[in-house]
Amino acid sequence: MTRYWMGVACEQHARAGRDGGFAQLGHGKQSAVRGLKKGDWIVYYSPREKIDGGAPVQAFTTIGQITSESPYQADQSMGFHPHRVDVDYLLTTVPAPIQPLLEALELTRGRKANWGIVMRGAKRELSETDFRSIAVAMGVDW
Repeated sequence: MTRYWMGVACEQHARAGRDGGFAQLGHGKQSAVRGLKKGDWIVYYSPREKIDGGAPVQAFTTIGQITSESPYQADQSMGFHPHRVDVDYLLTTVPAPIQPLLEALELTRGRKANWGIVMRGAKRELSETDFRSIAVAMGVDW
């Protein structure tokens, strides 16, 4: 059974994962990528440009399908060994601002000023309907 996930990361980190062909969640914690399986889909929501701030982005920035059988530990740098999964990212997509989607998504519908609360954390499972709505807003032709 295919599952649909939303990862939350600054735009800079989401794009680094896209460029490297991997997903890394929760600062590389194993618990954050546990449950992601080959064939599942993931989309990243980026609240800001950079981890230490930068301009607000508030958009879905990258999207792809998980290709690794299970999470693995990478050797990134200076003793940092984050847990990851490989992802085949769709490279011709465009960022999709969340504001126009707020009332369309089950995840945020009816939350008005409090929608940002559900966008926190390393990952969240999405309904297939929400995932497809986000994908279409990003230019994916389903």
